[in-house]
Amino acid sequence: MTLVMGVDSSTQSCKVVMTDAATGVVVRTGRASHPDGTEVHPGAWWAALRAAITDAGGLDDVAAWAIGGQQHGMVALDAEGRVIRDALLWNDTRSAGAAADLIAEFGADALAERSGLVPVASFTITKLRWLHDHEPDNAALVAAVALPHDWLTWRLRGFGPAEESPRGPVFDELVTDRSDASGTGYWNPATGGYDHDLLIAALGHDAILPRVLGADEWVTDADGRRVGPGAGDNAGAALGLGAGPGDVVVSIGTSGTVFAVSESRTIDPTGTVAGFADCTGRFLPLVATLNAARVLDAIARVLGVDHAELSRLALAADPGAAGLALVPYFEGERTPNLPDATASLTGMTLASTTRENLARAAVEGMLGGLGAGLEALRALGVPLERALLIGGGAQSEAVRQIAPLVFGIPVEVPDAGEYVALGAARQAAAALAG
Repeated sequence: MTLVMGVDSSTQSCKVVMTDAATGVVVRTGRASHPDGTEVHPGAWWAALRAAITDAGGLDDVAAWAIGGQQHGMVALDAEGRVIRDALLWNDTRSAGAAADLIAEFGADALAERSGLVPVASFTITKLRWLHDHEPDNAALVAAVALPHDWLTWRLRGFGPAEESPRGPVFDELVTDRSDASGTGYWNPATGGYDHDLLIAALGHDAILPRVLGADEWVTDADGRRVGPGAGDNAGAALGLGAGPGDVVVSIGTSGTVFAVSESRTIDPTGTVAGFADCTGRFLPLVATLNAARVLDAIARVLGVDHAELSRLALAADPGAAGLALVPYFEGERTPNLPDATASLTGMTLASTTRENLARAAVEGMLGGLGAGLEALRALGVPLERALLIGGGAQSEAVRQIAPLVFGIPVEVPDAGEYVALGAARQAAAALAG
């Protein structure tokens, strides 16, 4: 049996799967935690990656590998390959003002055309502008900019600061893939190249960026193993799920994401749909919501029940919950862009205000928020034929049964799995096969 390794370096933890290259069957797994917070020193990810690989039995019998990871996080490197400051993660919002400044300077339409994105605090370009504005001395030191999966791939291949890495700080060996590059705000989906003018506008000067590998390209590590390009987490999940054109993946976690595999590029000047690329040569338009599984958590807490009982109550009510409706913006909302909104419960009458209807309204309200993401994709002409429901919220029987009614398309719920890591393993197997 030939083994390949796939990695998911997410916000919370590092997950490793060792799979049979021929069948994709998982043979061994490993895991290690990441620190909490919205800024983290990348060295913590490096330590977790090594610990997770050890937990999974090591690399000695592995023939190829690839890394998927959280998107957007800013890894700023000096001329010696050292990390200049803690990485600002996707969920660090201090660069919201920088996003507004970039939009004012270039215009939302132009930015959407040039990069596929209208800047928000999540994206790397806004974090670089924040660095330039608030830590100019650090910004001046930046020689190269990487993302979490790019940097970890570089380090595991043996590159990095000379005192830590056998192969030294060779920036020409920084590589990435188009899915992660498409989340920076300075990569052009139309040309497949970086827009250095946008990078300079953010950082104040040019810098080295990872070379973008094609879907069928690979590099090698210090031991001669083939290494796939890797992927951003959503693209890795799509690959691990086997999603294709016509599929939309709805992930119900702490927040929600709705992303579809598309043959053609999308451009949305409103910023609702991020025009990401996938890691196969297609595109991955994505909508993010702030309110997802925690909506169910909140209503279960109010009713004093666990999630199984919340599901039973919701399925005991009729569709529409007798007019009781929950607008689920407990923490504001990103889609639609209502950062100061709050949740509200309407349609309350003596007849409609029951435990069953409240549970039903919670499920319908949460799914309705995600359904708005599907409608945004449809409005851009993205074909949606089947929804794949993943994440913790997908384990609710009520969510599974009600989702097709809200989304208006068939819904499938794949078995729970580490789909980002599995997608990376699938990519590694492809690199091994050439």
